Amino acid sequence: MVRRLLSIWFPRLASDTSLRTRPLEGPFALTHRSGNSDHLHCLNPVATARGLSRGMALADARAICPDLATRAADLAREAAVLASLRRWASRYAPMVATDGVDGLMADISGVPHLFGGEADLRGDLQARLDRAGLHAATAIAETRGAAHALARHGGGIVADGQLAVGIGHLPVTALRVDHATAEALSRVGLACIADLAHLPRAPLARRFGQGLVLRLDQALGQRDEPVVAEPDAPHFGVRMTLPDPIGLQSDVMAGLARLLDRLCAKLAATHMAARRVRLELRRVDKGLVVVEIGLARAMRDPIRIAALFAKGVDEVDSGYGIDALRLTATVVEALAPEQIGGGGSAIRHEDALSDLLSSVGNRIGFDRVLRLLPATSLIPERSFLLAPAVYSEPEPMSHSSGSLRPITLFPPEPATVASGTPPTSFRWRRMRFTTLRATGPERITPEWWFDDPAWRSGLRDYWRIETQEGPRLWLFVTPQAPGWSNPEAQGWPASARAQNWPAPGSAQNWYVQGEFA
Repeated sequence: MVRRLLSIWFPRLASDTSLRTRPLEGPFALTHRSGNSDHLHCLNPVATARGLSRGMALADARAICPDLATRAADLAREAAVLASLRRWASRYAPMVATDGVDGLMADISGVPHLFGGEADLRGDLQARLDRAGLHAATAIAETRGAAHALARHGGGIVADGQLAVGIGHLPVTALRVDHATAEALSRVGLACIADLAHLPRAPLARRFGQGLVLRLDQALGQRDEPVVAEPDAPHFGVRMTLPDPIGLQSDVMAGLARLLDRLCAKLAATHMAARRVRLELRRVDKGLVVVEIGLARAMRDPIRIAALFAKGVDEVDSGYGIDALRLTATVVEALAPEQIGGGGSAIRHEDALSDLLSSVGNRIGFDRVLRLLPATSLIPERSFLLAPAVYSEPEPMSHSSGSLRPITLFPPEPATVASGTPPTSFRWRRMRFTTLRATGPERITPEWWFDDPAWRSGLRDYWRIETQEGPRLWLFVTPQAPGWSNPEAQGWPASARAQNWPAPGSAQNWYVQGEFA
């Protein structure tokens, strides 16, 4: 079988894609920042006709074309569009590979007769791309280098065995050589491929490098250049079409159970697990109902996942009935080895906790289910962090001093103490407490690198107080030096003096900041 390759070049892929979603009239370009300035990345035909070119500095472009409209280039989106086009082009060839960042290369050997010939195949592809609003140039040849060169210089079809004639008129830059090599060839009068085709290869290699000889031989078919298609990313989606419409929750859940079995089998085959799962229900009236859930931990257990869909499916309005279901794992992760299997109490405990987090998170939002994480600070208010539970791992709360911390912390509240250290009795929140046991003191000094108004009173002595009335409280006193009664002498700013901290030895020098369990 004669090998035939189809090259598809999209010279304005980025701008065409951007203008499809937000059309504009007049000159338009996408810009990309390089170094300390913006440059033109992709232009529409109007901008090209006004004398602008790719790579031109944006400042120079605006001087030539003041009414130029611009948007920032999105390279990730451009790559995603090219990947989508590669999948679409599989209608014309069983093997399609990307060719740079703006082209595709398809092996159409044995395919053109299905479309009526190579000309009809190329015409059908070109017509579809034109209807989609995408500028494209196509070429067919028996080598990858020849098809690539011809597509970027006008397009066309090179008949079998006519490579030297079909691409001989093209400039040497079409051989995919670097700019310096192309300039060196031009200086010695070798301007087109025909000038190089019959020259001995050894002198060319010595003077211009092996790269030129390799590209020339590949284009002329004297060296093989394979077309290797990138493997498609696995798609974790399954669907079911029903012969008769359904509407009961039990029927929908039964169909969902079948889809989950198939989806989890797909996930298991690639050692992946789902973090978000989307269920689409198509109604008879062509309406679409979507139920989506998130998972606190990646999993592929169909029974546990189905339980999270029950509430959402119960609220679905089935209308005149549902005739199709589609289930997709929109976010997947590699399944950690410790999650596989059902043995061990630790794994069962983690699964139960993740099911709870998933259930609560789907109701109120995963960002609102928080857990405490330790922070490297002895200051009570800064000794912990709040983080979403599903995006963090639990860590034991520890303190370098080895002291216990209360289960509940709140801003310091004044306590009236008659006398004693620790106090034998005190009043707090309009209640009187009598000390049964006291442990302390634990002295904590402010962190001098943070200007915290609440800690401008200086060091604190904390006591754990167990009262006869029942509450176990965390009290502190601020035993400052006598100079604190004169804050101006300490050099404190007016904002600190405005805190009105009591002087040492006064009756309001004690505060309650926490309560133990």
